[in-house]
Amino acid sequence: MSDNGNAAATAEENSPKMRVIRVGTRKSQLARIQTDSVVAVLKALYPGLQFEIVAMSTTGDKILDTALSKIGEKSLFTKELEHALEKNEVDLVVHSLKDLPTVLPPGFTIGAICKRENPYDAVVFHPKFVGKTLETLPEKSVSAQRGNLNTRLRKLDEFQEFSAIILAAAGLQRMGWQHRVGQILHPEECMYAVGQGALGVEVRAKDQDILDLVGVLHDPETLLRCIAERAFLRHLEGGCSVPVAVHTAMKDGQLYLTGGVWSLDGSDSMQETMQATICVTAQHEDGPEDDPQLVGITARNIPRQAQLAAENLGISLASLLLNKGAKNILDVARQLNDAH
Repeated sequence: MSDNGNAAATAEENSPKMRVIRVGTRKSQLARIQTDSVVAVLKALYPGLQFEIVAMSTTGDKILDTALSKIGEKSLFTKELEHALEKNEVDLVVHSLKDLPTVLPPGFTIGAICKRENPYDAVVFHPKFVGKTLETLPEKSVSAQRGNLNTRLRKLDEFQEFSAIILAAAGLQRMGWQHRVGQILHPEECMYAVGQGALGVEVRAKDQDILDLVGVLHDPETLLRCIAERAFLRHLEGGCSVPVAVHTAMKDGQLYLTGGVWSLDGSDSMQETMQATICVTAQHEDGPEDDPQLVGITARNIPRQAQLAAENLGISLASLLLNKGAKNILDVARQLNDAH
């Protein structure tokens, strides 16, 4: 049996029969679809448990008329959910990984990162521009709007204000709206946000039963790619307020990470690529470490050395960019945001 299978069997044996596991989520339709998909997998793994979904609104769901970069709050989509986790009102929370800061509040950890969907951004065109591409649209006609997917698509279709909007392809896919995708932006055109396309399951760091329960959801390749991405962002001290994007790939035991930083108006940019050898088949070490978390993630069933190699890759790439002058670009971006 695989490590995942053993972990699932062990967790199932140790779990009280018919215990109710409460799963926190945002109220948006996309968040519910994402949470339902994770709960469906857990139900199949643990037929002796009951799962109850607890939906709530977050600060980010309520502030729709201000750009994320201008709010300055790093936990817009997570604070209320973490508050419920802290008060034991829920046992785990399902998030879009890109919403989770690289430094979590004390007492929390990401106990699982599920297999990544398409991480790229997609262009959705106004009905009158279907069949076009970004290159063939009139100038100044694209928006990267806030709000949930339903709201943004309705605004695009009903008003003449925008010719197209850019959204994460994974969200459109999960909503069953692939038919609205007019163009996929590949890495050479537009890299993506750290963690984009992946789901993260946040739990209390000391809740070993729940950590064991969700740990089987870890997808090794997605986990290692996202550790590298999150380490890159953390070392740059980036967040919602600074334009940082990445692209990762694993091939033949090599993890490739491309990262870039941009000025707010896009006039200044810098990007580099690095790679590292990652061995994901090595026997993992048993027993607790002093600090089992890497960039807010706990994954005891994935080789520790592989996780450290991924983290070091992200740090090394960030250091390279900082040494080449990326700090100036980021500082200016932060100052402009603060001024607004």
